[in-house]
Amino acid sequence: MKKIKFAIFLMILCFWSTNAQNKIAPPSNYLNDIKAELVKKWPENRTINLVFHGHSVPAGYFKTPMVNTFDSYPYQVLKRIKEQYPFAVVNIINTSIGGENSVRGAQRFETEVLNHEPDVLFLDYALNDTGVGLEKSYEAWNNMIGKALKKKIQIILLTPSPDQRISIMETNNVLEQHKNQIRQLAKENGVGLVDSYALFKEKVVAGDSISKYMSQVNHPNAEGHGIIADEIYKYFQ
Repeated sequence: MKKIKFAIFLMILCFWSTNAQNKIAPPSNYLNDIKAELVKKWPENRTINLVFHGHSVPAGYFKTPMVNTFDSYPYQVLKRIKEQYPFAVVNIINTSIGGENSVRGAQRFETEVLNHEPDVLFLDYALNDTGVGLEKSYEAWNNMIGKALKKKIQIILLTPSPDQRISIMETNNVLEQHKNQIRQLAKENGVGLVDSYALFKEKVVAGDSISKYMSQVNHPNAEGHGIIADEIYKYFQ
């Protein structure tokens, strides 16, 4: 009887542990260890590396070929962080390449991303992943997430920002499918999520036009990047 009870206990524990991990990491405490480092003063502090890996949007492309680096969301995030943490030394390392998808990004992940020793890694590939499909993009994202987690890197995934050729109000459109897959990857791996797609959709539902936040068909303007940056910054507050 004791053996049976113990076996049941182990089954319950295993079930609880699996479900406990099957959640998106909450902004309130996911980066607590990073936030603890950000408040330290010299000489006790160290450099924090934030690595942004993705396509043209995090790379800062606005109206191609114009690249407005300081208006892009990685640098808007840096500005917000420095306003809150004046003693912090923070590196923004942008490994993004315009036109790239996650399959290609995964191929250079170890040599061009992990070599920077990220404290926090941001992945943003969904806009271009529509060209490779759900199955290949899932494999590529999962591969990068797995390699980063093995090195105890904290990860925040981003769902796609808008493409004005695809109606954001159309149910189950291709971008929404990738958005849902990225949410699932965040749950499966217990990592952070910035649901850019949902944020822009909320703006449209409230009566705004997507074009208000875009510099061209699929690149946000500074205000559009600000929407993404505000949501990322919640992880650092």
